[in-house]
Amino acid sequence: MEEIVFVTHNKGKIASAKKQLNGVDFKVFEYDLEEPRSDDIKYISEYKVKEAYQLVNKPCISLDCGFWIDELDGFPRAFVNFALDTIGIEGMLKLMENKENRKCRFTECLSYYDGKEIHQFMGKHEGFLSKKVLGNDSEKKWSDLWYIFKPLGYEKTLAEMTDEERKNRTRYESVNAMTEFAKWYKKEF
Repeated sequence: MEEIVFVTHNKGKIASAKKQLNGVDFKVFEYDLEEPRSDDIKYISEYKVKEAYQLVNKPCISLDCGFWIDELDGFPRAFVNFALDTIGIEGMLKLMENKENRKCRFTECLSYYDGKEIHQFMGKHEGFLSKKVLGNDSEKKWSDLWYIFKPLGYEKTLAEMTDEERKNRTRYESVNAMTEFAKWYKKEF
């Protein structure tokens, strides 16, 4: 098995990869990849993994995520970082004041590129938006959305959950892109 490089600066994604890519030999190259303006997380992930490959010239993975709020016609979609930088989670909650439909979801795409072929793995995590910011800070968080996202089947935000609860939450209509990639990679290599 050849070593894979995960090019990211997101500490939460790195912590998650260490846990979920069990048995896959990878190292982290901390770098802030360019993110193209697009509403398509598959396109963004592919673009970033090809940029990563150009940097390290080794097989790479890139993970990109989007966040969809049903009541807001999917906003912020793939523009999560822009939304967090401008209106923040408080602004998202303000947009949702007096709204009954609080369904939302994370979607994710992990792209693997070996210099010749792209393989993409999709993930989805259903849930509901809390009515206020809840929970504690953690090095394992991917974004501030952890304070307002309640996974399907739970009454707690990700930021309120224990490590064990976060680990077991995949039993509720959840597909993890890293886990799907790890299964494929171990079978292929």
